[in-house]
Amino acid sequence: MSAAAILSTSIYFALAALSLGLLLTVVRILRGPTLPDRVLGLDMLVAIAIGLIAVLAIKSGFNLYIDIAIALSLVGFLATVAFARFILARGLSPEKDKGAGRPQPAAQKVKRGKPVRRTKKGAR
Repeated sequence: MSAAAILSTSIYFALAALSLGLLLTVVRILRGPTLPDRVLGLDMLVAIAIGLIAVLAIKSGFNLYIDIAIALSLVGFLATVAFARFILARGLSPEKDKGAGRPQPAAQKVKRGKPVRRTKKGAR
């Protein structure tokens, strides 16, 4: 078996495996019960897309695809960090759970009174 035949077989196997992974990741994103699960799925989706771009770069021999994969990895990293900060800011992170498996109580609205107007001494 020649090196070209091994490379061709490996490329088609990698494309099939990455395509299956892409499909399963999309299913996980759609079914994800919580927002952090979906963010993790989107991060995995970016990683699989980078792998697909790298395999296509090997198959075509066009090296510009590698630069595109690097740019996509940087954007994907920044998006993951932004989503993580969003989750922490909204208080939706699983670390805030008191116990594993316990349902969280419904959020209660905080009643706010009228703001107190402060005046200077001697003012009426």
